Amino acid sequence: MSDIPSELRYADSHEWLRTEEDGAVTIGLTDHAQTSLGDVVFVELPAVGKILAAGDPVGTVESVKAASEFYAPVGGEVIAVNDDVSEEPELVNEDPYGTWLVRLKPSDASERDKLLDAAGYKALIGE
Repeated sequence: MSDIPSELRYADSHEWLRTEEDGAVTIGLTDHAQTSLGDVVFVELPAVGKILAAGDPVGTVESVKAASEFYAPVGGEVIAVNDDVSEEPELVNEDPYGTWLVRLKPSDASERDKLLDAAGYKALIGE
């Protein structure tokens, strides 16, 4: 059973989202996602400035087992990417809730309210 931080929101596609003080949102992969993927060996991140709708593919995470897209839990503009993850993709495995992938300026802050809370995500993954 993994520790699922209560201050985050979760997409049913296994991304977590944290709202920052400036209104931007930070997105990463959940512990469940990284465990399912196995050892992450490559992360492809989008260009800063890319506009995404909720549910759009953001980038790709490749592991020794498979390649998998990750998705935008909310729509918005990419304002930052975590270049550290490009250099050290294993960070996703080592600290899934401390390792972010992208930051977005959300186009509609209310989309966050449609995401799961920690209890809802635990129910989704059967914990």
